[in-house]
Amino acid sequence: MDSTREPARGGDARDAKAGKETVRRHNLSLVLRAVHEEGEATRAAVAARVGLTRAAVSSLVEQLLAGGFLTERGKTFSGHAGRPGTALRVADTGPAGLGVEINVDYVSACVVDLAGADRVRLTEEVDNQDARPEEVLARAARIAARALDAAAGKGLDAAGAGLALPGLVSGGAVRQAPNLGWNRVDAGRLFAEALRAAAPGRGEPAVTVDNEANAAALAELWFGGPADAPRLRGFVYLTGEIGVGGALVLDGALLRGAHGFAGEIGHLVVDPDGPRCRCGSHGCLEQYAGQAALLRGAGVAESAGARGVAELEARARRGEPRAVAALERAGRMLGLAVSAAVNLLDPDAVVLGGVFRPLMEWLGPAAERELAARVVSGLWAVGSGRLRASSSSGDAARGAAALVVRGVLADPAGHAPPPAPGARVVSSG
Repeated sequence: MDSTREPARGGDARDAKAGKETVRRHNLSLVLRAVHEEGEATRAAVAARVGLTRAAVSSLVEQLLAGGFLTERGKTFSGHAGRPGTALRVADTGPAGLGVEINVDYVSACVVDLAGADRVRLTEEVDNQDARPEEVLARAARIAARALDAAAGKGLDAAGAGLALPGLVSGGAVRQAPNLGWNRVDAGRLFAEALRAAAPGRGEPAVTVDNEANAAALAELWFGGPADAPRLRGFVYLTGEIGVGGALVLDGALLRGAHGFAGEIGHLVVDPDGPRCRCGSHGCLEQYAGQAALLRGAGVAESAGARGVAELEARARRGEPRAVAALERAGRMLGLAVSAAVNLLDPDAVVLGGVFRPLMEWLGPAAERELAARVVSGLWAVGSGRLRASSSSGDAARGAAALVVRGVLADPAGHAPPPAPGARVVSSG
């Protein structure tokens, strides 16, 4: 997805007047997002928050209830005089988001409801490396179709699909994915066609394609951290898989760069004389801290995948010198690479996800020492808490699904089911 936009033609968009339909769509989104952000709210509370009259909010709420976006959950008591209000929540049935992550050694699919809850999850370990893109995308579509069937049994209907891939993504296509062996693959179109074949009768799916580290970082931004603590709004996110992915979140927004390729920290060179990387360079970070490098350094079979990571963790917990040394070396290289990003961007934190998360106990100390020694601000001392593991919610499939959900929240009118024959459509600005 590109960060740039072509200027609108035919005059300055600021001169265009918003029509009644545009205002209505905007206000529907305003009300739905208000309930979503509050978790639970009365009509009166929504009206106070968004600045619309109670009558207008009530009309809009009726439309959202009829469209399956909101539900009513009994009464709430404010402690003030007057009748209790009906509590509104976003629906746990109806519109949802499908997220699919394709990585080198697995495919994961999930369906997320409007509240952001992960309702269906399917993951299969499979060797996608150097397989034909059409074959990999068709396999992922079959897994996604099973997830959609399971979601339908729970009353959920995906409004679209988010596809997360480990590579440079622009305009729905993969420009380059070295660890998959892909170059210039129209992944969005191919996946949409494969999903249509795997799930007939569901119509033409709208597919959004993004880099897997970006999707995981968005999941961390939207869902990560304890419920009683402020969410991080500025962080560098690193995800350890076969390679090392990276993403940058600044002031609550993903920093994509001029062409959508920001965050490729896995291919930051930490040793110009190091081993050759699949990208064609030498000494990239992922040659020292990627999953394959970690397993190889610890004497675990690189092909072992998730089981190999679990074995590495077990060996480190037993204190086996080779495993501990491999993790310490990877931690040093992570700290070396990310300290440059910290000096450049001044984030609040660095978050380690993917396979780094269960291995944080051994990676963290070495990485922290490098950060403490190299970051000039003095804010990254050992024990500062700025280097942290990702939450259990921060994975790419969920982030990709949440991109779809955010689209529904931004324009519920565009995702509303058609009215039943003879039904009265309520309209309000």
